[in-house]
Amino acid sequence: MAPPESVVVVGGGICGLAAAYRLAGTGRRVTLLEGSDQLGGLGTFFPSRQGWVERFYHCVMPTDDDLLALLGELGLRETIRWRPTTMGMVVDGRHHPFNSAADLLRFSPLRPLDRVRFGAVSVLLRRLGRHRDLDNTRTEDWLRGLYGDAAWDTLLAPLFGAKFGHAFPDVPALYVWQRLGRERNVATRGYPAGGYKSIIDGLLAALVAAGVTVRTSTPVTALSVAADRVRVELPGGERIEADRAVSTLPLPQLRRLADAPLLARLPSALVAYQGVVNALFFLRRPLAGHYWTPVVRSGTDFDGVVEMSALAGVEPYGGRHLAYAMRYADRDSPLFTEDDATVAARWTDQLCTLYSGLGLSATDVDEVRVFRAPFVEPVYPLGYLDQRPPVTVAGTPLLLATTAHVYPEVTSWNSSVRLANHVAATIGADITGGATSRRTAAAIRADGEPSP
Repeated sequence: MAPPESVVVVGGGICGLAAAYRLAGTGRRVTLLEGSDQLGGLGTFFPSRQGWVERFYHCVMPTDDDLLALLGELGLRETIRWRPTTMGMVVDGRHHPFNSAADLLRFSPLRPLDRVRFGAVSVLLRRLGRHRDLDNTRTEDWLRGLYGDAAWDTLLAPLFGAKFGHAFPDVPALYVWQRLGRERNVATRGYPAGGYKSIIDGLLAALVAAGVTVRTSTPVTALSVAADRVRVELPGGERIEADRAVSTLPLPQLRRLADAPLLARLPSALVAYQGVVNALFFLRRPLAGHYWTPVVRSGTDFDGVVEMSALAGVEPYGGRHLAYAMRYADRDSPLFTEDDATVAARWTDQLCTLYSGLGLSATDVDEVRVFRAPFVEPVYPLGYLDQRPPVTVAGTPLLLATTAHVYPEVTSWNSSVRLANHVAATIGADITGGATSRRTAAAIRADGEPSP
């Protein structure tokens, strides 16, 4: 009897973990390689008092069907605690609730007629985007036409500029439309009782139980394909060969690892990426109580604040309140290379000034931690649906599972798990039985993903 097919999964973020989990369920011999000392990707964490805290903020949405299904299989779905959350807005240093029609009617950065127009368009926006070629429509052209110049210039341009950088006007409106379909100002969001570490730990336990070899602190130094096998080079001259490989690395990283023959077969890196700088403020008191607050033209380096304790409570943080302040930035920007202590001191001053009207002072700041990630928010070009690469690299046993492949879905743990399911189905994995696997593949095709 021939030995079972071997698969190497490169990258131990949520997509790589989910792909390894699905593939292990088919009897394949799976090896998972993670370059850092911790699994989880953007879901990594650090010790804080008696618990663990995520370096980057995350939440679960009730519509995250693929993630919730995976959590159900791991016995973790019932650990999700759901809470209603709200949104604030800071413009020119002034704080505004931004959740109801009454809030919008009092929203002074816009004139009264612009407020009414903003509310009407926002209610109808999902309907207004249907049956339109938003993939080839610039975000600015679509939203400026709907909301008007005042709303675009005052509010929307700064918001999207903060997220996507200098390329934001050319981001396809389809991606924005999808994002608005997932997120609401007032929304029920969820957070696992044991934090995101509990999800990573649950996946790791399932992988080990299925016989998967999981290696951290094992960066891939080179990747090649020969004789229908994949060759992975590791530090110290170690080499692993496998029948198949799944790479979850961003395409710019993967292209630097590929040898010349494989590089010629890889898709070009059409997607640019914004990195992020996150400062975590452990506070002795809450801020405004809004989960999400964009910050516009208010003298801060950061362009948004997430009050995580509004969702998770204070228990995970030793009785303290946790707020994330973030700035999306190019990984070559000065902010991205600035030392942590300097960023922490300057952003502390800025946060205290921003919330001074609500009574925040430096004595309320108990601890500040700063973290960075280089490949966070993909910036897609116009017409990307026709340019999006397939998950299979033609003529090779290499498959790709990256944020370049989730478009037009929003990048999230849910879309990553969904992509992992798709890649496993492409390899031929029977995810939950033949009939269900066929239905899964059909649903993927119907939703516009590359057909398995």
